[in-house]
Amino acid sequence: MAFDRTDRRILDIMQRDARITNLELADKVGLSPTPCARRVKRLEESGLILGHVTLLDQSRLGLKLTAYIGISMDRHTPDRFEAFEREVSTYPEVVECSVVTGQSADYLLKAVVADMEYYERFLLGKLTRIPGVTGVHSSFELRRVLQRTTLPLDHLEN
Repeated sequence: MAFDRTDRRILDIMQRDARITNLELADKVGLSPTPCARRVKRLEESGLILGHVTLLDQSRLGLKLTAYIGISMDRHTPDRFEAFEREVSTYPEVVECSVVTGQSADYLLKAVVADMEYYERFLLGKLTRIPGVTGVHSSFELRRVLQRTTLPLDHLEN
């Protein structure tokens, strides 16, 4: 899909404020409302815009503990990985899951929970019970230095 400067500006603005009205967005990117709405619709239909979300304050919700969890698997087979991924995707505590390389883990998870007691129940009651999991290594966030939900777009400049 080809991008121009206006598309990039639309994406940049919408990443920062998904609640912006089409009228406000059109004004900020220098378009009239109808062409602006058409561009947004094209970006959505292309699959580039995946959705619109509301970001919540983790701490105010009582979710005080963030864990980064390395998971090692017993076998590296498609069926074993598919079963793990299917199971872990049902856990609301897991906010990110990636297959990784370059370390002793096969997966890296990011989980958000209320406290260490909850984490222990999550670890022992769910994660370690998934067939094929042979190792779990947890690290805990002490303090978040930076959190972004925006992706860099400068490489799209023409």
